[in-house]
Amino acid sequence: MDGDSIRKEFLMESLKRPKSSFTLRMAPMVDMVFLLLLFFLVAVKWRPQEDFIPLNLPAAQGASATLARPEPMQIYIQATAGGCRVDIAQIQPELINEQTMETDLAELMEKIKYVCIEQKRLADDPVEILCEPDVKSQYWVRICNVLYGMKMTDITFTVTGWQGGENQ
Repeated sequence: MDGDSIRKEFLMESLKRPKSSFTLRMAPMVDMVFLLLLFFLVAVKWRPQEDFIPLNLPAAQGASATLARPEPMQIYIQATAGGCRVDIAQIQPELINEQTMETDLAELMEKIKYVCIEQKRLADDPVEILCEPDVKSQYWVRICNVLYGMKMTDITFTVTGWQGGENQ
């Protein structure tokens, strides 16, 4: 037999064979699913009940103490001929002149520190500035800068027709 006849015979044989269909064997697959299920059931860590937490709560009380906001430190600013006058907490007023503004502001800062120590104030406590309308802006702006430099940021500024303090 030559090569052509062998090929023809092989082709005839392969055409005569019934084609087998592809099938999945389900038994091993079911076995694998049950093994995986058993593995996850054994390996899982069950969490305890979440509704049980040992907690002792304090007994209810009728009235509780609330922290009130402290009274603001009031700073009064009045216009003078050569600058302004600053009154803080009824101590010696500080005069701020245009020529000696830097040294006057340094002395004002020291007086504010003194008042804060005497009144046991913190930097977070509110500050209320009451300013007469005829005070030049350069003075009250510099006073606000001094307060802000001292970490006092809760500043309320009011321009009123204030007619002076008690210690005039």
